[in-house]
Amino acid sequence: MDTAEEYTRFERARIIGARALQLSRGAPPMIKSDIKDPIKLAETEFEQGVIPLFVKKKLPPRAESA
Repeated sequence: MDTAEEYTRFERARIIGARALQLSRGAPPMIKSDIKDPIKLAETEFEQGVIPLFVKKKLPPRAESA
């Protein structure tokens, strides 16, 4: 993965699924490729780190030491 952030398998699936849906509805690919399958193309885009989607994670509150 090119991004510094590690994604869970659920986050990865959500990002790739959302991008595959965009591609299947006619969105232009972010990379040059001969791949026609939107899911495989979205996976390739994800691996190259070019998908313009991200996961906003909310961190748990920090415990204050007394």
